[in-house]
Amino acid sequence: MKDSKYYFLLGTVIILSLLCVDAQNPIIRNQFSADPTARVFNGKVYLYPSHDIVAPKDISLKKDWFCMEDYHVFSSENLTDWTDHGVIVTQTKVPWLTTANYDMWAPDCVFKNGKYYFYFPVEGKIGVATADKPEGPYTVLDKPLTGIGGIDPCVLLDKDGSAYIFTARGRISVAKLKENMIEVDGEVQTIANLPSKGLIEGPFAFQFNGKYYLTYPHVETKIERLEYSMSDSPMGPYKPVGVIMDESASGCWTNHQSIVQYKGQWYLFYHDNDYSPKFDKNRSVKIDSLFFNPDGTIRKVIPTLRGVGLVNASNEIQIDRYSRICEKGIAVEFIDKMNTFKGWKTVFAAKDAWIQFNAVDFAKKKYKSVVVKAVSKTGGSIQVHLNSVNGPVVATVNVPKGNDWQTVKVSASKLKSGVQNLVVSSANNNPVEIDWIRFE
Repeated sequence: MKDSKYYFLLGTVIILSLLCVDAQNPIIRNQFSADPTARVFNGKVYLYPSHDIVAPKDISLKKDWFCMEDYHVFSSENLTDWTDHGVIVTQTKVPWLTTANYDMWAPDCVFKNGKYYFYFPVEGKIGVATADKPEGPYTVLDKPLTGIGGIDPCVLLDKDGSAYIFTARGRISVAKLKENMIEVDGEVQTIANLPSKGLIEGPFAFQFNGKYYLTYPHVETKIERLEYSMSDSPMGPYKPVGVIMDESASGCWTNHQSIVQYKGQWYLFYHDNDYSPKFDKNRSVKIDSLFFNPDGTIRKVIPTLRGVGLVNASNEIQIDRYSRICEKGIAVEFIDKMNTFKGWKTVFAAKDAWIQFNAVDFAKKKYKSVVVKAVSKTGGSIQVHLNSVNGPVVATVNVPKGNDWQTVKVSASKLKSGVQNLVVSSANNNPVEIDWIRFE
């Protein structure tokens, strides 16, 4: 290991294995992901999550617990299409790590002094890796950050160029970093005035309109909700203000957040257990828009399936990630309960049942057809509307009787260019299952 460092190179194999994931919520749809830290670099959003895996059979202690062995990085220009750049750090290639504990919790990444600094917790210490590009390759330094430990590091770059690191270990601590970004400059302080009861972890700090915001998951009752405090200084004192997101309806015990502004809009990145509803230690990253009130407080975010970003009409539109849904005669289910990464399907079981999917971009192309992947054991029929259930019908799709998924293509009319909402409704009482819809 040259100079006691590990040079983690993304070789040709990884470069060739880049995956592009077209997604709504969850936004990473080919693996479990959690603890998302989003950063804007070079006009793109880069996402640095932790990576939940199913515990290997020989790691019995992790069978019913969180199990994380490496980190990926993802990027997107439109918050819809996410590119997986592969593994950037793995526990087997950290030179100072004594034991592979599968405990690579929430990371962070910032840019300073011409380099990208990736901070990751493992074995109760904070590791540092550096790179010339946000996607890597990253060099894991031969020693952890000195002066502070814990988990869930977050680095705040102040407007004067100073850097502050926040970590969690039962409570949240903060310290200033030296210019070299790998040593603490001065004392480590525990953030006072935060709720005294219940677990607090996962700090993420940012600035907005001259104020400093410290956000964190907190177990107020049984599971975590996202809360925040505000200050006039990066090191505090911080005053608790309110709740960003309530406890998850799924019952997922943890949540973890980052907040970023991109192209004039603020976004909340968080996680839930969508792909693993019976085991909340396998989680998935989601994103929704976030808004501030005039006084600088944060408006509570209500989680959605639709998420954010425009979906190109030419792409496979997953209507099960809906914006609105009628109350009866329709359901969303996994396509394959044994492999949830195959996603969901929309089941129409009664006439006039409908589902709405917002923000489809028809651009300036002249689309002439609707293509639907569907199955109907009795032979069913659906209609595709623009903008509302009472809006113009652009196509009626008759799904032939059968037990297997099939792709049905029909002519479409009355399609308009620009951004439109879609509503799909059932035209009769024969059950129909829809995987996706796209336009040609």
